[in-house]
Amino acid sequence: MERNLITFSEQLLKLTQENIAFVVVTLTSFRGSAPQEIGARMIVGHEGILFGTVGGGKIENRCLETCHEILKSEKKVEPHSYTWNLQTEIGMSCGGEVSMLFEAHRPQERWKIAVFGAGHVSQELVRILMKLDCDLTVTDTRSEWLEKLPSGPRLKKQHRTEMSAVIDELTPDTFVVLVTMGHTTDYPILLKCLKEKNFPYLGVIGSDTKRKKLDRELETAGVKAQLLTKYFCPIGENFGTSAPAEIALSITAQLLRIRDQIYKGDK
Repeated sequence: MERNLITFSEQLLKLTQENIAFVVVTLTSFRGSAPQEIGARMIVGHEGILFGTVGGGKIENRCLETCHEILKSEKKVEPHSYTWNLQTEIGMSCGGEVSMLFEAHRPQERWKIAVFGAGHVSQELVRILMKLDCDLTVTDTRSEWLEKLPSGPRLKKQHRTEMSAVIDELTPDTFVVLVTMGHTTDYPILLKCLKEKNFPYLGVIGSDTKRKKLDRELETAGVKAQLLTKYFCPIGENFGTSAPAEIALSITAQLLRIRDQIYKGDK
């Protein structure tokens, strides 16, 4: 029984991390013949049973029908318990009743962050961001630096010779962080972002001197003056030292602040 509980938890975690819609069905009570022990559970997705059983046969078929109706509904469905008469409602010869609890789990729109660059600051930043509820993409031209990053179900590492091309693949709600090797690699990504996109957050690592140089080059490239206020440089909140770990913390703090301003209406 203990191993079954662990397996259920592992499957639940896996499906949640993969952002898959599913319904958990739990046998909560019965009167008369029991298809399974109380507490028996199964997980049902669009394709059918993903884990476990609540007894098989006609009872389980009725549960599957109910799960599919829940999954088809676009509305939020609160946990709901159904009690069925085994003879009149399920069509079984034996008498009694069975109660099942249905709990729907729907995919959530996660916070999306795209980091360009996998160097020293990125190594620290990615490790912090992986602890947050976000989908994270890291792009670099250097495969050896990407390999130094940890792995995780919500982290996508991609090696590209032309990093700016990745901008076309990002959704409009992505937060974009530029911490590449330097000005020459940051600039084309920044230029494409400002000219073609309107991301909720766009930050570039660097100094005040770098900011002035970027602004001059962007203006020369035809970027309108009002768009020059649409990105952060220097990146991060104004605290800490120039140590990579402290820069990463200041960037994370800024990302969280802007996220909360946008999605929670904070001022």
